[in-house]
Amino acid sequence: MESLIGLVNRIQRACTALGDYGGGDNAFSSLWDALPSVAVVGGQSSGKSSVLESIVGRDFLPRGSGIVTRRPLVLQLHKTDDGQQEYAEFGHLPRRRFTDFAVVRKEISDETDRITGKTKQISPVPIHLSIYSPNVVNLTLIDLPGLTKVAIDGQSETIVEDIENMVRTYVEKPNCIILAVSPANQDIATSDAIKLAREVDPTGERTFGVLTKLDLMDKGTNALDVLEGRAYRLQHPWVGIVNRSQADINKNVDMIYARRKEREYFATSSDYGHLASKMGSEYLAKLLSKHLEQFIKARIPNITSLINKSIDELESEMDHLGRPIAVDSGAQLYTILELCRAFDKIFKEHLDGGRPGGDRIYGVFDNQLPAALRKLPFDRYLSVQNVRKVVSEADGYQPHLIAPEQGYRRLIEGALNYFRGPAEASVDAVHFVLKELVRKSIGECQELKRFPSLQSTIAAASNEALEKFRDEGRKTVVRLVDMESSYLTVDFFRKLPQEMENQKGGKPEATAAVDRYGEYHFRRIGSNVSSYVNMVSDTLRNTIPKAVVYCQVKEAKQSLLNYFYTQIGKKEGKALAELLDEDPALMERRMQCAKRLELYKKARDEIDSVAWVR
Repeated sequence: MESLIGLVNRIQRACTALGDYGGGDNAFSSLWDALPSVAVVGGQSSGKSSVLESIVGRDFLPRGSGIVTRRPLVLQLHKTDDGQQEYAEFGHLPRRRFTDFAVVRKEISDETDRITGKTKQISPVPIHLSIYSPNVVNLTLIDLPGLTKVAIDGQSETIVEDIENMVRTYVEKPNCIILAVSPANQDIATSDAIKLAREVDPTGERTFGVLTKLDLMDKGTNALDVLEGRAYRLQHPWVGIVNRSQADINKNVDMIYARRKEREYFATSSDYGHLASKMGSEYLAKLLSKHLEQFIKARIPNITSLINKSIDELESEMDHLGRPIAVDSGAQLYTILELCRAFDKIFKEHLDGGRPGGDRIYGVFDNQLPAALRKLPFDRYLSVQNVRKVVSEADGYQPHLIAPEQGYRRLIEGALNYFRGPAEASVDAVHFVLKELVRKSIGECQELKRFPSLQSTIAAASNEALEKFRDEGRKTVVRLVDMESSYLTVDFFRKLPQEMENQKGGKPEATAAVDRYGEYHFRRIGSNVSSYVNMVSDTLRNTIPKAVVYCQVKEAKQSLLNYFYTQIGKKEGKALAELLDEDPALMERRMQCAKRLELYKKARDEIDSVAWVR
């Protein structure tokens, strides 16, 4: 059965190495929080430290007046074979063994000061200490700062609440066994430890009561009402402890000798003799060890379930973060190309409708382009005054005889030039959408998140390609406008006289009588040109989107990274490695995730190996 506690100790040590010691904001449920442990709770000077030293059989804890324990001390006891040397190890000093327990005491003080400074302040960051000895039982104990009622000089005004809140973070957990330490020479009704234990464990299922300083009670009094459960009943029996006196401590009385004196005290006591077999620090240690084993045994299914759930989450996280990159150039080039394909796939999904964003290109053609065409200033350009001016200038010194053909051409060419603006604006608008889709695609490509350098390189290569596509798109749409100017649709104008005759219901000769310099004449010219321009506008409204899609969208889908692919193939190993230079924070996250995953898998295997104890 001891293998269960040993297993929990090993898992807790591994958790500690990963910085997972419970009560923190880890990305996953804390395995530490799920593992049963024993928290030692009591008021200042209640004898907590002496109880711990009695259980360990070593004098190793700092002493002094006021608040001495200013950080939680997670104490893991490991029973070794008889005859083996005792030693201690700290979590913050791995692989360094301490055989002098006076040095252990100093290291606890120094490590406490390292976080809190040489003040009377407290810190929730625990110190982890493992002790290996043939004189202990397998057990995990957490020594917490002593509860207090008043802040003293040098302490925060909130120290009373701070200590209680810290203690609560441990004892509120359902997997925590509470060792409530109270001095026998004080009324049990005023015990800080019992008060807190009753609040977090009202049924008393997790609480063990320890009564210290029995030998310091007034003569003629005893603590039988408490020890026999009449004053305050717990589900587990109370245990009385007789610690070393201050004189013994000053004389450096050996802890083994102190244990013997404690046994003699209870055996020869007229008050407690009948309880001697269930009193003392040795009995307390065995009682806690046995109960902890049963506690762990009952919770193995829950622990296993948590571990399996955490392994699944960690595996998913590792897939999300990506596996480590190979070091050879061939594998690196393959990785870069695969990442580019992953990005390109997402980019195409945006264009094809699998992801949002591509519809904005249609919005350019269906909304922006028609709106821009409608806003062109043809009313002003084809006003009677401007038509007269353009036609007159086109005639020069010799006025036109029948129809002002040069005036018509000049008016049409001037009007068609206005289409350049909306045409180029459509190219720029689609270019902006494509650039935005590149940015979104890079952000949505989970595989690329690992490599900020490659992200920047792909973005730069994509934008460079899009610039080339935009230049080609501009040339093409401007050509479309120039083509309309370079050759007018003759049939449109051939139909005009016939239409006019039909409208007037008269003869062709009637048109000859019209004043070639009257307002009606120029208004009719402007109307004819406007009709032609509207026809061209309808044509360009259909052909500009075709040109933009062909030159920009289609090219982006087919060859966005083609030039990049040709360049990347020429790079050497060092340049490839630079592209795959990961974000240090992400590398650290993956390393921690991998360590945690290894811990959880090992814990699962070890639990399976001792499952027969159930």
